[in-house]
Amino acid sequence: MRTLHVLAPAPMKAGPTPAAADPAPQPTAPVAPVERRTPPDGYRRAIETHRQAVPVSRVDQGIAAAVERQTAAMRELSRRAFPEPEATPGHAPASIKQTHVQRRRLAAVTEATALRRAHAQRPPAHKGRQGDQLNQPGRPLPAQAAGSGR
Repeated sequence: MRTLHVLAPAPMKAGPTPAAADPAPQPTAPVAPVERRTPPDGYRRAIETHRQAVPVSRVDQGIAAAVERQTAAMRELSRRAFPEPEATPGHAPASIKQTHVQRRRLAAVTEATALRRAHAQRPPAHKGRQGDQLNQPGRPLPAQAAGSGR
């Protein structure tokens, strides 16, 4: 072999290519003259054979449907957990003072709920137990009261 001609990959589908997303000019390297040659028949046959052997879509439809269901469920849960605030009439922005008052009210409701829950979960107080009275600060422990000398 004396020479090697590297050919650019053939386009996947015939037709116009979409316009670039960023029309801003990009800095480019100096362009060397490129010699375009017609690819040999063997190259074209190999590319066509490869395209026929590769499946068009490698996405499993069952997995794609499951992903869509999961995404929809997660969006619904997110919508429930973080509801959109009610819109003000005429879509005017709410005042900062009104927003602060609303947040304080929500914080007060949350605090009251937490206090009620903590109070309900607290074990009941047993009044009148002898051990509670003896172990109060300033009172001697039962062993000291009996004079055991410990």
